[in-house]
Amino acid sequence: MNITEKILAKAAGLDKVEPDQIIEVAVDRAFTHEKLGPLFFKKFREMGLTIWDTKRAILFVDHGVPPSKVMDADLITETVKFGEDYNLTCYNAEGISHQLMPEKGNVLPGRVVVGTDSHTCTYGAFGAFSTGIGSTEMAWIFNKGRIWMKVPHALLFKVSGELAPFVMGKDLALHIMSLTGADGANYKTMEFTGSAIKVMELDSRMSLCNMAVEAGAKNGIIEADEKVVEFLKGRTDEAYEIVKSDPDAAYEKVYEIDGSKLEPTVACPGSSENSVPVGDVEGTPFTRALLGTCTNGRMEDFRIGAKILKGRKIHPKVRLQVIPASKDIFSQCIKEGIVQTFLDAGAIWCNPNCGPCAGGHYGLLGQDEVCVSSSNRNMKGRMGDPSSKVYLASSATVVASAINGKITDPRSLV
Repeated sequence: MNITEKILAKAAGLDKVEPDQIIEVAVDRAFTHEKLGPLFFKKFREMGLTIWDTKRAILFVDHGVPPSKVMDADLITETVKFGEDYNLTCYNAEGISHQLMPEKGNVLPGRVVVGTDSHTCTYGAFGAFSTGIGSTEMAWIFNKGRIWMKVPHALLFKVSGELAPFVMGKDLALHIMSLTGADGANYKTMEFTGSAIKVMELDSRMSLCNMAVEAGAKNGIIEADEKVVEFLKGRTDEAYEIVKSDPDAAYEKVYEIDGSKLEPTVACPGSSENSVPVGDVEGTPFTRALLGTCTNGRMEDFRIGAKILKGRKIHPKVRLQVIPASKDIFSQCIKEGIVQTFLDAGAIWCNPNCGPCAGGHYGLLGQDEVCVSSSNRNMKGRMGDPSSKVYLASSATVVASAINGKITDPRSLV
């Protein structure tokens, strides 16, 4: 079996599982946030249901904080109240769920994690099976701690070599999107392996797994290693097991990628599958830039951005909005002088939250505006007006481009 099959088999109490098999899986952690949790809170109360485990059911307020609309304020109030009534941990305005879940020790190798957000697949970077589900399913899980699931078929991405400087996990993710298309991995596992993955920072691995759902995948996953073990020190006292794919594990398809030949990659407006080498769109002008979100709002992103930005200024026609993924990351950026570097260059720092990524909070795009963003989706109207356009790129490419006011290969500035 592969990693995913082994994790699901154990969670289902079975010795072995096969693709398309329907199983009942015991969940290790489950969470919802203020945008989708309130869809089931009222019915949960009316039915007199109880929480299966108050330490494993978690709440977040992360999509729109501080709220810019009365509706959002009410959703936040309702989420906080639900947490208080049921004695649940509620992370209120501390950052984005997908960063806080591993930061707070809620994601362990070999475990099953579900959340009412499509980018829950991020935690595959820690060798866990993680996937997004609907609010109705979450109501059941909050009460029972179990979920029916179909075992997914698996795709294997073997990435050899090593990514060149200023080529990041996001670039690899966008390149893979150009290979699979937006539906090439529908309800499948995307497993990533190879020497390029092995040397990749955890931050880039999270970015890579985060983007798996953009190909329609059920989950993205990477075998946990010493980097994961080191990250988890001091974050949990629970024992966990690192799960590895068997040498003879079967995959529906295997993709061979030479990571050393990969270039900075940009997804053109409309879909992340419209990904091309940066040279194909270099010189494209824009006025808005976004650095952050659950895809690229971590220390690796800000460190490489600061390295490129040091001593330079953001183009006068560009507004660069910077959003760290968590309070701890924000604090670390202050300690390392990264915040000051960006401020001196003319960037705008925002509190940790999802921001304009889903088109629901501050920083939205107006009519015909063009943005280069480190976020994960760029379909029509995603970040604002339907006439606006979004190019997706790595944090290095976003910052380099913000300096020039046009899409730029970050390698040309260092």
